[in-house]
Amino acid sequence: MTQGDQSDLRGSDLARAALAAAKESARSKPSASGRGPRRAAGGGSRRRRRWSGAQADERDPQPLGRLAARIAVDRGWNGRLAGGQVFGRWSALVGADVAKHATPISLRDGELTVRAESTAWATQLRILQRQLIVKIAKGVGDGVVKKIKVQGPSAPSWRHGPRHVRGRGPRDTYG
Repeated sequence: MTQGDQSDLRGSDLARAALAAAKESARSKPSASGRGPRRAAGGGSRRRRRWSGAQADERDPQPLGRLAARIAVDRGWNGRLAGGQVFGRWSALVGADVAKHATPISLRDGELTVRAESTAWATQLRILQRQLIVKIAKGVGDGVVKKIKVQGPSAPSWRHGPRHVRGRGPRDTYG
């Protein structure tokens, strides 16, 4: 079509003429890869897109837990999350009886610090240390807890209020 022919066109005829001109221009231009003219969308050499179908595929929606686990692995949070499971699942890992008398305080570099409610329980935990490490390894993974440091109960503080007297405090009770 020439310039004079396009001025006579109106409405939908003008749109059809513009579309035909754009298609012709696209056919004559080389593609983005520079290998020659572009092929039309229905070209035979282009592979047809495959749909997911009934089988599981990576394009399907994923459960939230799987996505969270993938993010944790990608960002290197696995060790810290396993350490957090020790605190969150303490009673299930070591048993209700031990959990009732001992609480985990901190976990640093594979060393778990546990506070016992009495000196008798502190001694018992020191005796059971290897068995507790095995139980924790079965629950959260091997190597998360390598050593258990047991602390006994802390002595009561006699320092009450803003004013106090220097010294050891009353000596007749804790002798």
